[in-house]
Amino acid sequence: MGDFSLDLPRTEEIKKEVEKELAPTNEDKELIDNTMKEKAEMIMGVDLDSLAERREFVQVIETFGADIIKKSSVKNSILQKRMGDFSKAGGETSEISRGLADLSIKMRDLDPSALDFTKTGPLGKIFNPIRRYFERYKTADAEIASIVKTLDKGKNMLKNDNTTLEIEQADMRDLTKQLAQRIEMGTQLDMYLSNAVENAEAAGEDEEKIKFIKEEILFPLRQRLMDFQQLLVVNQQGIIAMEVIRKNNLELIRAVDRAETVTISSLRVAVTVAGALYNQKIVLEKVQMLN
Repeated sequence: MGDFSLDLPRTEEIKKEVEKELAPTNEDKELIDNTMKEKAEMIMGVDLDSLAERREFVQVIETFGADIIKKSSVKNSILQKRMGDFSKAGGETSEISRGLADLSIKMRDLDPSALDFTKTGPLGKIFNPIRRYFERYKTADAEIASIVKTLDKGKNMLKNDNTTLEIEQADMRDLTKQLAQRIEMGTQLDMYLSNAVENAEAAGEDEEKIKFIKEEILFPLRQRLMDFQQLLVVNQQGIIAMEVIRKNNLELIRAVDRAETVTISSLRVAVTVAGALYNQKIVLEKVQMLN
């Protein structure tokens, strides 16, 4: 609980959190390590005279993680089209942002604290600033109601967007976690095979087998690992982008709630108090005249 904070996390903090969350656990790493050691021994024991066995090993390496790559590519393609819409919904030019800006301007225009209740003059009855203020407030009140309606509509849209973002994030996190596991698997297999090849070369074992392992197994495996690592970065960036938009939407939703429950209510209370004070001033003036 010592790290608890109400501040919005920065992008770098979100990135570290995502990387930590999606990384394989120690239990996963131990299981992967044992499994890849066993697989490396099987590959090193390949029967070069068996074309079917050689093809089987090559096929497994070439299709390693292909399903995850395809799913991630499709998901990223879909999200790329939708992320622009999500960003616009919660951006500076969005309907809700304009509504909050318009509301802020109205609040400043209608702030009754600038009224001078003691102002008098020969034209006070005709050009009464207090009376003009209340007339302006009546007109603006309808405009404020319209702004609030727009804000409510925008808030509901942001809530729907966040629900969609959370679903998309969950899918992307699952794919990225699987991708991180494949990277760990490939890295461990690469390590065990590389060590086995070095030992085989030092022992002067079958050069044909060593060549097969290097060219048909290790080379495509390392190419696949590069693809995994590049796609992992892309997926992580997608997750981070969705998280930033989601948190930005939450902040806008809170801003709308504050505007409706605090700002507008405060204005109406202030106007009511201003009206009471103005009426009190009139009563006091009548009493003074009577006295």
